[in-house]
Parts: sequence; structure tokens; C-alpha cells
Amino acid sequence: MMQVTFREIASVLEDAGSQVVAAEGHGCLCGALCSSPDYSLERWIEELIAIDPDETTTELEPNAPLRLLFADTVRALRGDEMQFEPLLPDDDEPLERRATALAQWCQGFLYGFGTGKPIREADLNAQVNEILRDVTHIAAASVDVGAAGEDEEEAYTEVLEYLRVGVQLIHDELTPLRDAGDAPESGDEDDSVDDDESPRPDSFH
Repeated sequence: MMQVTFREIASVLEDAGSQVVAAEGHGCLCGALCSSPDYSLERWIEELIAIDPDETTTELEPNAPLRLLFADTVRALRGDEMQFEPLLPDDDEPLERRATALAQWCQGFLYGFGTGKPIREADLNAQVNEILRDVTHIAAASVDVGAAGEDEEEAYTEVLEYLRVGVQLIHDELTPLRDAGDAPESGDEDDSVDDDESPRPDSFH
């Protein structure tokens, strides 16, 4: 469970003059943690906030929301209790806002993933490649939920759960690639995950 809320992070970034919205910023963090073996809090903050090296007032206090979010996210992704979840608006927010934030989160994830250790598509198993393609589709999707009803809420929940499980799987599957000095031979991992383990939601068909 996260120690900070979406609104707290959004407020911190807004007050700091960041051009990055909260969902995108968290997605960037998660993508980088999946592909980089040593992604740091300081590097993440540099991605979010333009810090003047001559200014000391911009340094984060130990209990600042961004620091807590970083620690919570690392702990969740590296843990074995499947507690990871994307930082998104609460369920009491309008569905259109939540769906927009979900797309922004995916955009950030793809950016963060690309800033880490270079990983060839051929070195990823089929399921990881499929999830990354789906994240790309969500990031590029236009949001037009119209009159949000029960069906739209269920579709959003289904996509969110798929993303939550999918990102955890990507992180876990890439552990050998992050830790290794050289990428493994292509195809070595193809049989490591059952393709039925993380089914795609109907929303992608």
C-alpha cells in the first residue's frame, strides 16, 4: 500500500513547476526500474523537476512525498506479494480523468523503460513483448468514454488489472537482463512463462 496519494504527488509536481503530470511521472519511474539495474531517486527527480544546481531549497526532505513514492514503488516491484499498482486518480474521480491518466502513465512507462539498459526485442520472451505492445496501445489510445456506465467502469478496471500484473511480470522477467553484464542468447527465455499466465483483457481485441 502506498504511503502517498495521487493528489499529493500531483500537488508536489505542480508546486515544483514540473511539466510532467503525476501519472506520467510514476509510469516513468516504473519503466526505468524495469529496465535499469541502478535507477536512483535523484535521477528520477531530475526527470521530473528542473533543479538549479545553485539552489539548495529544492532538496527533498527525507519524508517528502516523492521520496516515499519512490521507496514504495521499489519495494512493491521487488517484493513477492504482488502489491504493485500504478499511481492513478482515485475511483471517485470521473472515469474520463482516470482513463486519461492511465494513458499518461503508459506513456511515462515507455519513456522510462527506454532510458534504462538497452534491451533488444529479440531478448524478450513473447509474453513480455506482447505486454509492451499493449502498453503502447493504451498510451496511444484516445479517451472518449462518453456517458460512463457499468460496462465502461468494468473495462477500465480490467485494463488496469492487466497493466498492474503485466508490469510486475515485465519487472520480474527482466531481472536476469538487468543483472547480467551481457544479454542472454535470443530465445533462451521463451519457455519461461506460460502465455496463459497473464491473459489480455478483451479491451485490446
